[in-house]
Amino acid sequence: MKQTDRHRSTRSRAHDARPAAPEGVICQVCGAINGEDQEYCRRCHNKLLVISGPQFEEDSVFEQLEDEGFSFDEHLLERISILEEVVKRSAESLRQLLEAVRKQERNVLINNTGLTALGELLEKGGVLEPEQWRDRWQNRMDEHLKALERRERFLVVKERILALYQGPRAKIFEDYLETAELALGAYQAAEAQRALESAFSLDPDNFELAQLLGEIVFDEGDSERALEIFEGVLERRPEQYDALVYAGAIHYQRGDTDRASTLLERAARVQPDAFLPQFSLGAVYATRRELERAVECLERAVEIDPVPQALFLLASCLYDLGRPGAAIRHLIEAVRIRPAFEEALQLLGLAYLDRGWYVKARMALGRAQRLTPKRLRYRDLVLYLASHLEEPLEELSAEGHRWYRKAIESLDRDDPEQAVSAYRRALVLEPENPQLLLSYALLCLQLDRGTEVEAVARRVLDLEPGELVKATAYAALIEALRGHGKYREGNALARRLLEEAGSDFARAIARYELAVNLADSDEDLDQALDHAQRAVELSPPELEHLPLAALGWIRFKRRELDAAAEALTRAAELSPSATTLQQLGLVMLDRRERREARDLFARARGLGRGDAQVEETMIECVRENRRKPEPTPPRPKK
Repeated sequence: MKQTDRHRSTRSRAHDARPAAPEGVICQVCGAINGEDQEYCRRCHNKLLVISGPQFEEDSVFEQLEDEGFSFDEHLLERISILEEVVKRSAESLRQLLEAVRKQERNVLINNTGLTALGELLEKGGVLEPEQWRDRWQNRMDEHLKALERRERFLVVKERILALYQGPRAKIFEDYLETAELALGAYQAAEAQRALESAFSLDPDNFELAQLLGEIVFDEGDSERALEIFEGVLERRPEQYDALVYAGAIHYQRGDTDRASTLLERAARVQPDAFLPQFSLGAVYATRRELERAVECLERAVEIDPVPQALFLLASCLYDLGRPGAAIRHLIEAVRIRPAFEEALQLLGLAYLDRGWYVKARMALGRAQRLTPKRLRYRDLVLYLASHLEEPLEELSAEGHRWYRKAIESLDRDDPEQAVSAYRRALVLEPENPQLLLSYALLCLQLDRGTEVEAVARRVLDLEPGELVKATAYAALIEALRGHGKYREGNALARRLLEEAGSDFARAIARYELAVNLADSDEDLDQALDHAQRAVELSPPELEHLPLAALGWIRFKRRELDAAAEALTRAAELSPSATTLQQLGLVMLDRRERREARDLFARARGLGRGDAQVEETMIECVRENRRKPEPTPPRPKK
């Protein structure tokens, strides 16, 4: 009995020494104290899951147990027994779950095998082509994965969106959100966007809803509308990290580097350990040629996440600062992570040349050149033909003309995704305009959308347009097929163009395409040489550099180095391009004219330098940003 009294008196003194518990509900995320009737946290807007109860209620429970004849040890033993039972049930549930996963894995394997068999049967029957089957599968898979990502993102913020709404039409607002959730689950992005737009019209001050809607609009390519939404978020919450990053990326995409750097610097202050603001700031500073500041940001970025593009951009800045040794280390790491990184291999070869490591330089530059045909680098012909096409303005309706001009304005702002969206709207109104179709096909070619190029270019040819439009459509179609490795199909089209051609101009294009295809596939270098020589003879002066470059490259593949150097030098004098200079540099390197080779590769890098690669990577990283866990709001200082 004395022992029990002593135990009670000790607990009583501990009870008296404890501080008073705060009144209200404590948020489990940020620690803020809320009123007892609140369902959502007033600071972070998360749903309150942990609710504070009576002060130190366990004391009264333990005293009641002892008064009824139960000891504290007996109480603990009973609790342990209950926990053992819970663990046993959890283990059984986990076993059942693993079994269900194995069954699901087996079903997926069976379904995939059946689809593969079906695809093979359709290919053998000539119903579809393997590339079309794979492209369509990949496109649908990408669409569904994007829809799932959006749905997951929506579910993360849905409760916070509801908590922020304070208007009188809460039921209607919630119905719009439910509609958006169902649409996202059914892969209906357009319907989900309309529902969210309707909800946003009811609560334009809801920054969580605005952020989500802006991300979806941005993904759909409407950067103007997205920027408007993100700027609205920043007016209400100047330190909103996601809005700062998205708005900064869009301003950079539009060429406003001052505004972009201001927003990204604020984002870096909000999250100093995040990769994206540091990489994006490095890209902005590199564009401005503020190389020291760019290196500082990019070094922090690669410490956080060694993304190959960040490593390449850092190496490029270091190389321009005269530090090839440091550049080589980062380039080797970038190529190790991404072996087919063509730009990194080219810069690595140039850095090796600066150090006098000629064998390593030849290996790196040779690897880069072998990647070239896969990257659709023979676009000079298509771009030349496109520059001579007349704009499809006269035959367009007023609405079609409006969308076409919007597409051109988007391209002037270096916003190709918005241009694609505008072109598609114009084509809905004008589906039979060959010049509009061809203009869209050329844009898809620049964006490496080979499947779309094929479909649109064939539609142009079915309309039987004039010879210049027809030749351009053939060239674009062959370029797209070459990008998918369909050399024989491309050769068949080039031979058809050669048969249908009514002028030396069209015949020169057909022969040029045949020469390039045969050379890239190493199918018949003798025949490729013959087509290239005839293309040079048939080409007008303003087009002569293209078949000359092809002729020089074929000579190089035949190891006729002097003839190759002569043809490529003439092509570079007529119209210097990065590809031609790189090919001539390889010829000079094999001729052991190393100083000339180094100068040629440096010139090629100067011509090929641009911010498109960095911008594309930056936008891609911004879109990936939603997959990362959101930062936990800071706890209040005591």
